[in-house]
Amino acid sequence: MKRIGVLTSGGDCPGLNAVLRGIVRTSTTLGWETVGFRDGFEGLLPPGDAMVLTNLNTAGIMPLGGTILGTTNKGHFIAKVGEGNRHRLDEAIIEATRATLAQMRIDALVCIGGDGSLSTAFQLHEAGIPVIGVPKTIDNDLEATATTFGFDSAIAFVTDALDRLHTTAASHKRAMVIEVMGRHAGWIALYGGLAGGADMILIPEIPFDHVLVAEAVRQRDADGFSSTLIVVAEGARTRDGIQSLQATASGEYHFGGMGEVVAAELIRRTGKETRTCVLGHLQRGGAPTTLDRILGMRFGVHAVKMITDARFGRMVSYHHDSISDVPLADAVDRLRLVPVDGEIVQTARSVGISFGDR
Repeated sequence: MKRIGVLTSGGDCPGLNAVLRGIVRTSTTLGWETVGFRDGFEGLLPPGDAMVLTNLNTAGIMPLGGTILGTTNKGHFIAKVGEGNRHRLDEAIIEATRATLAQMRIDALVCIGGDGSLSTAFQLHEAGIPVIGVPKTIDNDLEATATTFGFDSAIAFVTDALDRLHTTAASHKRAMVIEVMGRHAGWIALYGGLAGGADMILIPEIPFDHVLVAEAVRQRDADGFSSTLIVVAEGARTRDGIQSLQATASGEYHFGGMGEVVAAELIRRTGKETRTCVLGHLQRGGAPTTLDRILGMRFGVHAVKMITDARFGRMVSYHHDSISDVPLADAVDRLRLVPVDGEIVQTARSVGISFGDR
């Protein structure tokens, strides 16, 4: 009987438990046993912090947000330091992982995570550990897959928030600045802004000008629209390359605060009453949408199929409504950014949405 390990690493998001359920149900059907490691890769350190996952103890987890295994983006396995910068895992950590997997008789390890977590998984693969990757990010910014679970749930929440903010903005004739997640890619801001009827969307891929943002708001007032909704990705940048971020002790940067910057500049330049709403981690929480439940389960099922075919060192991928897989080497360090002249951006411009650049 095979024993497969699974862990969830990095930021949480809706749909993680659906992936776990897909893995457990499929492996049980094959007569295999599934072992879940707690708190991401940290659970791999000796003696191993894990639990056996069964159909019984994973029943009813699909509607739950987060992950029943716990997760972390800190600790001994960090392979990403800052934007685009990597460092090698300590050899002692890799050998400790190998010892834990051998002691627990794990035949293959499924790593569910984003760019940083998959970089760690790739290093384990290079060390000869049989690894399968499952992509996870609400930012939808992994180049090797057309979409990831968690994204649909995030934009559904953004859309609902905008629906609510329209009425309060109109009642007080205010401008409302809504800051959403999206460090390097503006997919959440773009899709959420489109679905929620935003008047302006500021994303990292299209540098904006505070002067043009103010002009667009003044023009709306002149046209009889007394309120304006502006969606700002946390990683949005000005034409001068200015972003709102703070350095951390680990060498990475925390993005956030660009919504306040935009609001302050708007008040200074127009005098219009303006409020800011930061959606933050609310976008990560709550029950997954139907799409994310199904996509997560499909990813989990395919991960087990990859193990049966011994296709290790690869990541589950979604393209053209089909689940396949790609080499992990193709999945890391390649971000999927919003095409600035793509059809979605052109659609937004056609319905009068400003990106603060013209």
